[in-house]
Amino acid sequence: MPQIGPLEIALIVGAIIILFGAAKIPELARSLGKATGEFKKGKQDIERELTDVEKSIKETPAENKSSKIKQMARDLGISTEGKTEEQLLEEIQKKMPKVKSEN
Repeated sequence: MPQIGPLEIALIVGAIIILFGAAKIPELARSLGKATGEFKKGKQDIERELTDVEKSIKETPAENKSSKIKQMARDLGISTEGKTEEQLLEEIQKKMPKVKSEN
């Protein structure tokens, strides 16, 4: 794979000056700087969104588990106020055999 040396860079800069003229180069550089800034800003926004999504994915299962346990307890007629998940699970387990034997 060929490498770009100082001579090649000088030729590229010379070609740019010939194509666009010396007056347009600052405008091109400014536009390139703005485009680079917009790209970096977009990249940061996407990274922030991904971080938020990852965070919500990590938090959601625990919240869903807790809400499902509470909903199951309510469906079985168990009061959920002031009880931990472990207490609710114990009461659900105690009540489940009764529900199965009634059917």
